[in-house]
Amino acid sequence: MSRAFLSLLLGLLLLGACRQEPAITCAPEAPEAYTVRHPRWADSASIYEVNIRQYTPEGTFRAFEAHLPRLQKMGVGILWLMPVQPIGQLNRKGRLGSQYSIRDYRAVNPEFGSLDELRHLIRTAHQLGMHVILDWVANHTSWDSQLLQQHPEWFTRNAQGQLVPPVADWQDVIDLDYSKPELRQYMQQTMVYWLRDVGFDGFRCDVAGLVPMGFWNQTRPMLEKVKPVFMLAEWDELHSPPFLNKGEFNPNTGMLEQAFDATYALRMRYLLDSISRRQQPLTALDAYREVERSRYPASAYLMYFTTSHDINSWDGTEYERLGKDALPQAVLAALLPGIPMVYSGQEAALKKRLRFFDKDTIPWQDYPLQDFYTTLLQLKKRHPALRNGDPCSEFTRMAPTASPDTYAFVRRKGPAGVLTAVNLGQQPHELLLSGLGPGVYREVFTGKVLSLGSGSRLLLTPHSYQVYEQLPNPDTSWF
Repeated sequence: MSRAFLSLLLGLLLLGACRQEPAITCAPEAPEAYTVRHPRWADSASIYEVNIRQYTPEGTFRAFEAHLPRLQKMGVGILWLMPVQPIGQLNRKGRLGSQYSIRDYRAVNPEFGSLDELRHLIRTAHQLGMHVILDWVANHTSWDSQLLQQHPEWFTRNAQGQLVPPVADWQDVIDLDYSKPELRQYMQQTMVYWLRDVGFDGFRCDVAGLVPMGFWNQTRPMLEKVKPVFMLAEWDELHSPPFLNKGEFNPNTGMLEQAFDATYALRMRYLLDSISRRQQPLTALDAYREVERSRYPASAYLMYFTTSHDINSWDGTEYERLGKDALPQAVLAALLPGIPMVYSGQEAALKKRLRFFDKDTIPWQDYPLQDFYTTLLQLKKRHPALRNGDPCSEFTRMAPTASPDTYAFVRRKGPAGVLTAVNLGQQPHELLLSGLGPGVYREVFTGKVLSLGSGSRLLLTPHSYQVYEQLPNPDTSWF
């Protein structure tokens, strides 16, 4: 080995030893009250809500299972199955009834298939690297439920001793009384059953704020004894649920401290709707995020979405509510700091309201938005700056220098960064980037590669989006 080669090798080693990676800034640690430890498999996951009834013409577990490879390729990490239990007959709404009118908590709706077929679906999802959570309806049952027959004392009654619905409009269900310790024990044991014996990995808890917080706080440790779980609460401590009158609203705070990994970001959802209706400016997002970040530590998850089973059926499709902003808003929901959720049929550009109480199969039409959601969810899944609840990931809002119709931000962790820009206006706008670290960036939807930095300009067409992933330097890698 020559002396010249040894000198060159020594120089390269010294250069490598002296080069310093950029410091990673971490948010303050969560307060001691926050004891929830998210399962490791959730940190890069997106949620996909599955409406078994409407997903296929058959409306069965077996028919849906055929879609699992497609969803895995799309980047889905957590499958949320709407309730799978038998549905009540008495006071049923529509021909098939609400899937949230539970007749038997420990059985499977025969319309969907058998328990063994459900277990097979879950095993297949696990083999593909996905996890599955069950929609859990703890607050109420059907009028002909097994629990009412066996334990009528577990139900809420009015002054006349009559059974009552939890909300006036929910006439197909009756309210459970969580002052009964036996009811709490039954619910906890039943949730353990669905984890241990059926294979689920957690729960999406329907109207979680209508159930006492103490129940959820006591239940999480019991579930953790079976396996690491993911718990999603249908609730938002920052927004009164639309189905409750203000006088009835109990914020039931503390959802994300001991019991739940995630809650809905309902206030964000309604804010984005109002922005697309031109009732509020895009800058209202900044005020919302300021409140959100002051209320929750960076490690907490809030779920962002543009539609769901409730919103689609009762408020309208994305295209009714958001119009030409449907896709730019889907980009915001996926890439703002939070855990994103996609509803059945969004990859089909679903433009109809699915009937809630009757059969109404999704028209898939060869999945016109499959590539769009694959690009978003796969980026979310693999990019270190986009991890859920990561206190070391930085969020920087680009100064609004072009128009009130544009919104841009950078999420960064060390050398890895993602720039997101949307235009919700009806005119094209040129966005001047400020405070962006210089580098080579690839637009994830088109593959276009640009050198960008502070002072660069992006042209945003009306109702459009651009997402740029910073490419690694030759001396760094984060994938």
